[in-house]
Amino acid sequence: MRIFVAGASGLIGVRLVPLLVAAGHEVAGMTRSPDKAGRLRDLGAEPVIGDVFDAGALAEAVGAYGPDCVFHQLTDLPDKVGDMASFGARNDRIRSEGTHNLLAAAVAAGAEQFIAQSIAWEQSDEARRAVTASHERTVLEAGGVVIRYGQFWGPGTYYETTPPPRPRIHLDDAARLSVLALEAPPGVTLTIDDRGLQA
Repeated sequence: MRIFVAGASGLIGVRLVPLLVAAGHEVAGMTRSPDKAGRLRDLGAEPVIGDVFDAGALAEAVGAYGPDCVFHQLTDLPDKVGDMASFGARNDRIRSEGTHNLLAAAVAAGAEQFIAQSIAWEQSDEARRAVTASHERTVLEAGGVVIRYGQFWGPGTYYETTPPPRPRIHLDDAARLSVLALEAPPGVTLTIDDRGLQA
C-alpha cells in the first residue's frame, strides 16, 4: 500500500513511518521543515516538504504521490505545556482548515482511506467543539477513521518519565497500534493504555 503521512516528523510520525515501512508499505512523509527531510529519508520515507494551509500545493503533492491511504498526524503544539493556551488557535486551525485541505487533497488523489488523529480526554466545551465539529466530524462524514489517543507520555512529551492521568498511551504503543488502524472500519477508534484499538 502507498501511504502518505502528514506530520511524519512529529512524535508519532517518526515512530509510525518505520513501522509502516517494515510492514511492507511505501511511505511518503510530509513535514513543514526542509531540515527534517533527511531524517524522514533515513526512516525509509520519501520526504515531502509541504504546508497543509497551502491547499493548492498540498493537493499537487498528494496527487503526485498517489496514495492509497492518507494518515493525518498533524498538530501545532508548544514545546512547553505552560504555553499551551497561547497555541490553542494555531492547533484549532490545523484541526479545522488543515483537516479540510488534507482530506480534499486525499479525495482528489483517489486515496481510498483517510486516518486522522484526535484525542480521548475531556477538554473545555469550546475546545471540544473545535475538535469534534471541525475535525472529527469532517473525517467521519467522509468515511474515514478517527484515532482518539490517550495523553501521550515518553521522550519528547510533557510527561517524559511519569505517565499522566488516564486516558494515556506511551508514544511507542501509540505508533504500534496506529498501524492497526489500516484495518479498522470507518468510525472512531480509541488508542489508550496499551489495551489496543477499541471500536
